[in-house]
Amino acid sequence: MAWSAQQYLKFEDERTRPASDLLAQVPLERLITGYDLGCGPGNSTELLAERFGVNVITGVDSDADMLEKARLRLPNTEFIKADLATWRPREKADLFYANAVFQWLPNHPDILVSLMDDLKPGGVLAVQMPDNLNEPTHLLMQETGASGPWRTAFEDGRLRRRPLPSPADYIDRLSPKSARVDVWHSIYNHPMQNAQAIVEWVKGTGLRPYLEAAGAENQEAFLADYLSRIDAAYPPMADGRRLLRFPRLFIVAVKR
Repeated sequence: MAWSAQQYLKFEDERTRPASDLLAQVPLERLITGYDLGCGPGNSTELLAERFGVNVITGVDSDADMLEKARLRLPNTEFIKADLATWRPREKADLFYANAVFQWLPNHPDILVSLMDDLKPGGVLAVQMPDNLNEPTHLLMQETGASGPWRTAFEDGRLRRRPLPSPADYIDRLSPKSARVDVWHSIYNHPMQNAQAIVEWVKGTGLRPYLEAAGAENQEAFLADYLSRIDAAYPPMADGRRLLRFPRLFIVAVKR
C-alpha cells in the first residue's frame, strides 16, 4: 500500500505531539547509534536529530514517498528503505524509537522482543502506537465498508487491524530482557475544524487501506458515506468545531 507524505503532514503538529511526548520519556543523555523506525516524512526524526544530533540517527521506512520527504527535510541524516518485519541493524544500537508504525504489524510483539537483543546494555526501546480501533473513526470505516457496492471487498474483515495486546502483555514479553519497562496510555483531544477535517486526518493513515480496497471508481462515494457517518458521530462543540478523541499506547523499555 502506498502512503502520501503530503496527506500525512496536513496535521503535522497534532501528529508530532505524541512523538515529542514519547521522546521526553527516553532516559538517554547521548547516543552513538539510534534509529527512527517507521520514520515517515521525517517529523519524528527531526525531533531525535535536534536532541541527539543529525549524524547519530538513521531513519527507516518502507515507503518511497515518505523517505523522499524525509531526505529533503534532513539532508544530513541517513535514511534507508526497509521492511520492519524483517529489518535488523548492522550493529547494536543505543535507541530504537518508533512512532505510530508497529500497530500495522500483527506480530509486532515478537519484533519488539527481538529488537531488545539488538540494543546495547542500557539502550532504549521507545514505541508509540495508536490504540483507537474502538473510536468512531475506525468503527465507521467498517460500517461504510459493509454498506455499499464495494462491500464484497470487506466481507472477511481482513482490513481491520488487530487490536493491540494489553499493557500487561507487553510488560510480560519485554521484562525478561529489560531493567525497566514502562507502559501507559495517553488520550489526545484534537479540536478539528469540521467533520471533513476528521476525514482528512484518517485519509493519511487508517482510511487508506479502505479506500484502496474500495477501488478508484468507488472512492468518492465511499468518502461521502463515511463523511456523513463522521458528521453524526462527532457533534459540534460550542464554537462549531468537532473534538477528535485519540488514545495512544506508549512503551519505554531499558535493556539490562
